[in-house]
Amino acid sequence: MDESTEAADEAPGWHAIDRALEPLYGDVEPLHWGTILKWRLGGKDPLDGVSAYPRTDPVPHWHFVSYGMSELYEKGEGSDPEESGWGFEFTFRLVRDPSETTPPVWAVSLLQNLGRYVFTSGNWFEPGHHMDINGPIATSREDSAIRAIMFAEDPELGTISTPHGSLQFLQVIGLAREEYEAARQWNTMALLDVLAPRLPLYVTDIDRGSLLADPELAAAVRAGVERDGSSSGLLFVGTAGWEEEGGGTTLRLGALQAPMIRQSLRGRLPFGRSLAIQAQDGGVLHFVPADGFEVERLEGGLSISVPDAALNGLIDAIRSEAGRVPVPSLPGLTVEIVPTRMRDQYGEETGEVIG
Repeated sequence: MDESTEAADEAPGWHAIDRALEPLYGDVEPLHWGTILKWRLGGKDPLDGVSAYPRTDPVPHWHFVSYGMSELYEKGEGSDPEESGWGFEFTFRLVRDPSETTPPVWAVSLLQNLGRYVFTSGNWFEPGHHMDINGPIATSREDSAIRAIMFAEDPELGTISTPHGSLQFLQVIGLAREEYEAARQWNTMALLDVLAPRLPLYVTDIDRGSLLADPELAAAVRAGVERDGSSSGLLFVGTAGWEEEGGGTTLRLGALQAPMIRQSLRGRLPFGRSLAIQAQDGGVLHFVPADGFEVERLEGGLSISVPDAALNGLIDAIRSEAGRVPVPSLPGLTVEIVPTRMRDQYGEETGEVIG
């Protein structure tokens, strides 16, 4: 048995990823970062490795590919037989100077942080999902306008079959703040269709500004929002809870996410669609369009039925400043906004407080 066959037998999932890359890169040797102490052995990095390939077309860029969100070595007991691990591996394409021979390490840290979020929260990513990074995705570039991300299937690698189940290559795409807001208010994949002609292979350029500064693109997005509303029915937030006492209900929300929640309510309920807000501790608030107001306890959550005539009153009460505000149009309901303590990419408090 030669070394390559032996390696494939020991890590069939890893070998399946390498095979998927061969049609694109042949014998090109990527730059690779390996994790010394694996996550399953108590290490802090969930990805066993990240490879980066230099590209010259359609624009010069680095193509990063992760190893570790799928089952690389053996099939886990009790895991989904149809999917390998979480069912995906990350990819990321980053603009590079043609003379650049070494990719930036911050991109590897970005993928590790995303993997850490999935492993610790249990919340996975799919095409169309988006996330606010609460800062520049390149942590050393405070001047960068690219401060959020979305996910789409890698346009070249797609989805493959492995010995441990299917695996989708899920590409991370950097967004400017205005683009992220549009994704939340509309439909992420529809937005990507509008932006795609300016984003060949969805390559991220941390030096660009918002593409929605183009009046034609901005008008296309506005028309889509007004026509379709929002397709994002689930928000993950740091703070979302409730308290029931004295015949009334108080909803507790974080100041940082208040603008996002307001916009999402306006983009969902008038179109007959519900909105779920899930906190990090697992509690879920369900806002449901209805003819009458009702608060109902659910297993692990709370459902608030909101008549159309009362929606503006609810939205007005979800402010960005800390405090308690009753909702007159929904008698007995109060919204409490609590300050958000900002954290860095490692989960440490920065000292900045919103609200």
